[in-house]
Amino acid sequence: MSSLRRTDLLSLAHLRNDGRKPKEIRRMKIQMGPVDPTNATGSALVQMGLTTVLASVRGPIECARRSDELPDRAILDVTVRATPFAPSGDRRPTNFNTDRRLVEQSNLIKRALEASVLLRLYPRSRVEVTIAVLADDGGRLCAAVNAATLALVDAGVPMRDMVCACSAGVAAGGGPDGSDVEIVDLNRLEMTGGGGGGGGGGGVYLPCAAMPQRGTVVLAQCESRLPVETFEKVLVAAMDGCNAVFEVMQSSVRERAATLLAARNGNATVAVD
Repeated sequence: MSSLRRTDLLSLAHLRNDGRKPKEIRRMKIQMGPVDPTNATGSALVQMGLTTVLASVRGPIECARRSDELPDRAILDVTVRATPFAPSGDRRPTNFNTDRRLVEQSNLIKRALEASVLLRLYPRSRVEVTIAVLADDGGRLCAAVNAATLALVDAGVPMRDMVCACSAGVAAGGGPDGSDVEIVDLNRLEMTGGGGGGGGGGGVYLPCAAMPQRGTVVLAQCESRLPVETFEKVLVAAMDGCNAVFEVMQSSVRERAATLLAARNGNATVAVD
């Protein structure tokens, strides 16, 4: 009797390389307020599968230079940094000021957050968002957006809605009848098209950020040429992933609020390991 490989079993069950269903996101772990309040107004640690991102917020604070101030709104500064041990391949140190990918992701996150943060409430001030990628197994842009949103919530910065992000793609031959199927929250192996088990990304990768309660897309980036029908299906799958991420983030925010309220009332408990 010949033994079946793990990828063969996953393929027979129409599952992805990590055992997930096509529309299932990776396991999320959220910790709000991991950074000392003396160093940051708010912070959040987000794990999406094996991808880990830490975000911290300072502000609203005064601008360093008078020339940087805007009379009608605050300035939102977003900086993305990657630790040398974060990527699984190239581990050379990178300069976040000159690395093209980090600068591009910083600008994308800034534009996505500016659509939600009420910057006009703090004229002539600045809000700093610093994001550190601690582990990268794919989808670091989406994890960074989610971590930055939770850090802003922890800092008490007013927002129209939480910005939730999730990626989507197409699994070639991942359907029960061998047809292509949309998948959400791609990991690194799926992004490179080597997912196995019907879980390869098929060369399509669409990171998407949205405000779920408003039904508004604030970020969608796809570098592949797709038919309009395929793009619409992938975008709908990404929105479904954003809604699933929103449920997890909303639960974490409510748990954080309940903990702070209990501490304020003198009913907080301290867990000792």
